[in-house]
Amino acid sequence: MASLFDQGLIGTLKLKNRMIRSATWEGMCGPDGRPGRKLTDYYCNLVKGGIALIISGYTFIRPDGRQLPGQMGIHTDEFAREFKQLTQAVHDLKGKIAIQLVHTGGQTDSKTAGRKPVAPSAIKAGIFPEIPQELCVLEIEGITDAFARAAERAKEWGFDAVQIHGAHGYLVNQFLSPVTNQRIDAYGQSLENRSRFLFDIYEKIRAKVGKNYPVFIKLNGDDHVENGLTKEEAVLVAKKLSDSGIDAIEVSSGTAASGKKGPARKQINSPEKEAYNLDLALAIKKQVSCPVISVGGFRSLQIAQNAISEDSMDFISLSRPLIREPDLPKKWENNETDCAGCVSCNKCFIPGLSKGGIYCVPGEKKARPD
Repeated sequence: MASLFDQGLIGTLKLKNRMIRSATWEGMCGPDGRPGRKLTDYYCNLVKGGIALIISGYTFIRPDGRQLPGQMGIHTDEFAREFKQLTQAVHDLKGKIAIQLVHTGGQTDSKTAGRKPVAPSAIKAGIFPEIPQELCVLEIEGITDAFARAAERAKEWGFDAVQIHGAHGYLVNQFLSPVTNQRIDAYGQSLENRSRFLFDIYEKIRAKVGKNYPVFIKLNGDDHVENGLTKEEAVLVAKKLSDSGIDAIEVSSGTAASGKKGPARKQINSPEKEAYNLDLALAIKKQVSCPVISVGGFRSLQIAQNAISEDSMDFISLSRPLIREPDLPKKWENNETDCAGCVSCNKCFIPGLSKGGIYCVPGEKKARPD
């Protein structure tokens, strides 16, 4: 049986174990999206803590696709020096790092985006205040080109892989979902048409980076909203991605409109609440040939290990526990703890809005004793 601590492979990328740091906004970049020393040090601590692969926080490919303060951007060649310093620092510690590429679409506001938010259709996105502007075909092509240019920069600047953000209600997911995509052209109605935007991005990225450079995706296995992307549709999209040569699929779920079934659920304080996307990941794994990564609610060593050894998941990914304990992978490997200290309160994101970066807010009790 496979172990959480066995080596793994994503395309040509060799990983020292089966644990991946899932993308999470850190809030540590400049107002223009430029990374610096603070974020580099944050990633270096994750490498020292034993994680096999870091996936960066969601990184906007155009300024109109940004969402939160301190979000990283890869929209300009002007950031080459800082990005090369970041990837080199990770590689000097024998770490691996991928960058997650995003356009947030209608899940932003005019002040942050510098213009009226854009989306597949002029439909308000969940809790976000503005009705976005519907994209024309020429604008869609401009965004898919921007994804490809961002991936090209990432490869040139030393990232080991790129990940397309196709989940959590952002622009790719907005095209996939019937709730936010009510177009009647080649990008709407049927699942084939609703997934066209995603496959345009993937094909353009692949043309820029080549067939041997790892490209993977974070995909919703279910939107958990009425009339949203369903598990059955997600499986079909995943199978087509696998057949098209995607190197890995990280399976998540939910959007900002999904309530208690959102992407970062609270109160994961008992084993039965853990691994809350594993069933969706397993449904996709049955239909694809590429590696599958399950994210969502891994808090205890046994649950994480079972996902690999008993359920045959290829990798697990986690993030909030690593905000509190960047060395959790080493602790698990050395049997220093059975349970992460994270209590899933989500208070770690509050400092990112006002204090220049996320961190675990002290004073919380552990979810369960070790």
